[in-house]
Amino acid sequence: MLRNALVRASRQSATTALGYRAASTHAISNPTLANIEKRWEGMPMQEQAELWMALRDRMKGSWTELTLQEKKAAYWIAFGPHGPRSLPPPGEGKKVAIYTAIGLGVSFAIFGTMRAFAKPAPKTMTKEWQEASNEFLKNQKSDPLTGLTSEGYKGKGQVQSPPAKAFARVRRFLMPPLAVAGVAGGALYYVYRPRNIPGYEGPAVPPPIFGADGTFKLPRFPRVKSRAEHIADLKKSSLAVNATSSSNDDDNVYDLLVIGAGATGSGVALDAATRGLKVAVVDRGDFSCGTSSKSTKLVHGGVRYLEKAVWNLDYAQYELVKEALKERTYFLRTAPHLSSWLPIMLPLDRWWKIPYYWAGTKFYDFLAGSEGIESSYFLTKSKAIDAFPMLKQTDLVGALVYYDGAHNDSRMNVSLAMTAALYGATVVNHMEVTGLLKDENGRLCGATVKDKIAERDGRQAEPIPVRARCVVNCTGPFTDGIRKMDDPNCRDIVAPASGVHIILPGYYSPGKMGLIDPATSDGRVIFFLPWQGNTIAGTTDNPAEITDTPMPDEDSIQWILNEVKHYLSPDINVRRGDVLAAWSGLRPLVKDPKAKNTESLVRSHLVDISDSGLVTCAGGKWTTYRQMAEECVDAAVQHFNLRTRPITTPPRISGTDKPLEDDAVLDGSCQTHRVRLVGAHGWSRTLFIHIIQHFGVETEVAKHLTESYGDRAWTVAALCRPTDKRFPARGERISLLYPFVDGEVRYAVRHEYAQTAVDVLARRTRLAFLNAQAALEALPRVIDIMAQELGWDKKRQEVEWKDTVAFLASMGLPKPMLSVTRKQIEQGKIDYKSSLEYRMYSRHDKPIEDEGP
Repeated sequence: MLRNALVRASRQSATTALGYRAASTHAISNPTLANIEKRWEGMPMQEQAELWMALRDRMKGSWTELTLQEKKAAYWIAFGPHGPRSLPPPGEGKKVAIYTAIGLGVSFAIFGTMRAFAKPAPKTMTKEWQEASNEFLKNQKSDPLTGLTSEGYKGKGQVQSPPAKAFARVRRFLMPPLAVAGVAGGALYYVYRPRNIPGYEGPAVPPPIFGADGTFKLPRFPRVKSRAEHIADLKKSSLAVNATSSSNDDDNVYDLLVIGAGATGSGVALDAATRGLKVAVVDRGDFSCGTSSKSTKLVHGGVRYLEKAVWNLDYAQYELVKEALKERTYFLRTAPHLSSWLPIMLPLDRWWKIPYYWAGTKFYDFLAGSEGIESSYFLTKSKAIDAFPMLKQTDLVGALVYYDGAHNDSRMNVSLAMTAALYGATVVNHMEVTGLLKDENGRLCGATVKDKIAERDGRQAEPIPVRARCVVNCTGPFTDGIRKMDDPNCRDIVAPASGVHIILPGYYSPGKMGLIDPATSDGRVIFFLPWQGNTIAGTTDNPAEITDTPMPDEDSIQWILNEVKHYLSPDINVRRGDVLAAWSGLRPLVKDPKAKNTESLVRSHLVDISDSGLVTCAGGKWTTYRQMAEECVDAAVQHFNLRTRPITTPPRISGTDKPLEDDAVLDGSCQTHRVRLVGAHGWSRTLFIHIIQHFGVETEVAKHLTESYGDRAWTVAALCRPTDKRFPARGERISLLYPFVDGEVRYAVRHEYAQTAVDVLARRTRLAFLNAQAALEALPRVIDIMAQELGWDKKRQEVEWKDTVAFLASMGLPKPMLSVTRKQIEQGKIDYKSSLEYRMYSRHDKPIEDEGP
């Protein structure tokens, strides 16, 4: 290392280097042993190093081209008693520096340890150098300088110059600490390296500011077609000469007709629309009215799937986890306002579990790779209690924390549908498919649909034939119902499982930390997560019957409460009355209809095309909706020879005249992993401050609006009525307990196709999922605003009240509240004294004072 440094120093000095190189060249060109001896013994170490380097440069040519005297000189300089045996090859120091910098210190530490305790090894000679040494010793009986024979050299062993000995001694002591420093430095760099965290970037479009003339211009977002306009577009496809024809030459024919507007159906519509295809999506209910709004609200790879993959050596489970981790990142890139990273704690009650779960979480981080955000870490018992004060301390030895994603599921679903509409898709909710259309060859060519809102208004709904080259079935648990419209004799492929969740008050968990129990009393996994200011706990996994409104059963609710008790401190009384809402979602587990074993379930999802051309996309989970949609559209394009087209004039979704700040290249290929959803372009973590400063809304309301609507919060806040108060200046809450305001109801009707009160309470806002009784109390106000926007008469308002109360029953509304009338709520004459929640709290106790002796 020292001599290499001297060589580098000598090379940096042009004058010195030229002088040494001239001397070295002269020494080699006149290779007499006496001359070599005299020059080598007398020259400084720098000059010896330069001579050695010059010799190495000379040796780059063929060995056979050297004369015998040059070979002897080369051997003498390299292997003589005072030769630079211990001179390390050039570049070794550079390699060490590189290895240290990139964190490859493990192998370096092993090498350093071995070098520290081993004897100095003789310099390795190449084949040509070995031949030169043999030839030299063969022709030279003794060393002309020392008089030693070859046997004498062997007896002397390795003769090193004092500088070489000093270098070896220093290296022996410095290598181990340098190796340890390399390992530690590499580990620290890996953990704390700068990263571009998805979802934490600045806004693609800056917020509006006051102009030079003092005016403030709000963003001008593109107008979306009304629901009536979309229905008119559906009717155009039936105005062909032959309603059962799907000629590729007719522009009125849709390329894809998607049945079902849940996560998968809306994802398929967006994927197809951004590929330039003409697509329509319909749903007999609302966007995400089924399973897609009743998830655990996680965007996760699945630590439990990873554990199964390892123990069962199941490559399919491994691929499922890896695919989900990749898709997890796309959520935060395309909808950062609706998705976030959430640390999840795994409490440990045995010491042996620490290395077991530590290895598991680190493997989870490793699989995430560049898709991950933060590395998992271990918390001691005290740190775990500090992070999660409600945790039970008995038998607690520590906790592991890993990161996964969380999102607002139904808001995400609505954003998918609205983004597809802006890209040209025909999007209609509350439009039921009543039958499938086939041509003379028995091939599907469309479907017949019926508007259910017309029926709610008391009008007759006429059937509308919709022609399409491809019909896609994305109806989740109701997949088999559409399949039987195509083939009444087909076998059922859906095995529905019920997942029950409950909502508890926010004080049951920290605001930014979740908890997972990987091994409950019956072996299932349960999550305990903060969500929208409350705490969500679940889920169960039981076989179920397919119904439109599955009800949460009391046994499942009690099971979740009992499991929660096991992890919370004993002084926290987990009460049944604390359950603010409860719901059951049907998970559509599927079987492959073409598999030999029709009883085996598909682990992820399937895309199947029937003989008549019905494309079915089923299974999967929220996290992988985009991948499912991509595979489905790929299959449809290939099977039906659909022509994708580039989009040369994309919509100005960002609300500015500038081109979209997306990485998406809309060339006809799948770009949904890059296409930002409605609200994402102008969103930032400080956007709520601009909303407060301009509109004067409450801080809690402003944060809620920006986290639910992104940059569309400007429009929502503008739709809020002035309060005539000092503060807040705008925004009347529809529930005093939650930050939902009147402007959201108007925005839902005007810009998000909300048609019923349930659409607003359950899926535009999340009030019904957070607190069923609070949703009932807000219902009269919601109906009043919607009646103004949609022109409802008294009869329609009564229908909305009746249907919404029935829906809230499936959300855990207490039975005594089911008979409450609208008038009682408006007059504040509800008798709460019979409710369980009323009896839980002290209402008449007075403070007790110590009167003294």
